[in-house]
Amino acid sequence: MGVSMSIERARQLRRNATAPEQAMWRLLYPLRQEHNFRRQVPLGPYYADFACHALRLVIEIDGDTHGADHARQYDAVRTRFIEAEGYRVIRFTNHDVLSNAEGVFESITTAIKAEAT
Repeated sequence: MGVSMSIERARQLRRNATAPEQAMWRLLYPLRQEHNFRRQVPLGPYYADFACHALRLVIEIDGDTHGADHARQYDAVRTRFIEAEGYRVIRFTNHDVLSNAEGVFESITTAIKAEAT
């Protein structure tokens, strides 16, 4: 996949963001200026839902399909790749993002503090 193709794919993913992804982007708003979070970031053959390069932190949102065995295996391979690139991956479910925004925000700020030290 060429660079322009991955950039176009990232743009498509951003334009077609799910409701939980949109909610997470709003939740990250107070952190985006200081930490420069980005959406649908190409990392090798994958796209991180949200990433901060400076903190080496990736936030993933898992939908209902992530519970299936093949999806869990794919996620594990994907997470290992991203971690091998030097990032910490934290995951939240769609349900967490939509029903426990305060807890999700607290988990993210705790991760940021851990990565910043």
